[in-house]
Amino acid sequence: MTRRHFWALVSPSVIVMVGLLAIPLYRTVQWSFQDVNYGEAGTWVGFANYTQALSDSRFHDSVIFTVGLTAAVVAFMVVAGYWLAVMVNRLKRMRPWVLGILLVSYVVPQLVGASMFAWLFDSNFGGVVSYALSELTGAEILWFTDVWPNRLLIAANTVWHMLPFAMLVILAGLQGVPEEIMEAAVMDGASGWRIHWNVIIPSIRGVLGFVALISIMDVLRVFDSLVPLSPQAVQIGNESIMLYIYNAAFRDGGQDLGLGSAINVLLIGLIVVLLFPFIRDAAKEGHS
Repeated sequence: MTRRHFWALVSPSVIVMVGLLAIPLYRTVQWSFQDVNYGEAGTWVGFANYTQALSDSRFHDSVIFTVGLTAAVVAFMVVAGYWLAVMVNRLKRMRPWVLGILLVSYVVPQLVGASMFAWLFDSNFGGVVSYALSELTGAEILWFTDVWPNRLLIAANTVWHMLPFAMLVILAGLQGVPEEIMEAAVMDGASGWRIHWNVIIPSIRGVLGFVALISIMDVLRVFDSLVPLSPQAVQIGNESIMLYIYNAAFRDGGQDLGLGSAINVLLIGLIVVLLFPFIRDAAKEGHS
């Protein structure tokens, strides 16, 4: 391939990436140091937006909520995704049907899926799950106004939406484990959970790391599902960082793009910090 042909093929992608990523990122960093109103040139305010964000208790609460949700959901998804992938991998004829059913929650748009999920707990729409739990426990659970029931609802919906992705990637990893290794482990006397812990999991460690990495990025950016699942997120302290950015930049008095941009930059830094161990391990595996 000549250099001219190479650039002819690569240039459209580079232009799109620059237009959709580089330029918005540059403007976000620029606005984070300015007082910006819609339709007006920004005025330089230095680190005032960062100081305002870091001193705001709402920002602290949103970070704690988002990081806690990410840790709980990602840990559960890696474990549950592995278990589910092992179960599906044992299927033969029924595997395509089971995969098709499991992937429904992942292909449905998140806002639509979250709305349907909320209806299961909302008495105004039948609330089948809420009604069943009330009959079993004798207590009425306020899923949308109490802090911890609402957090459980958000976490359950996030797992319901993203678990098929984790299962599908891990399933692909399981199918790549050499049969010779499995047979050798059985001949050496390994069985049950020891095969998984000592043979299979080490063989697909990179796949599990990839699932964790993508899941962390997705959960840290949770936003639209909170609209139907947590309508009182601000009042009860279940506001994610992305929802806080939206409220600060567009809703709370509106038009504070400087503060919203500063929080965006802080979120990018948080994502880099949380993903650094996974990126470092991936780099080590690439050089080994």
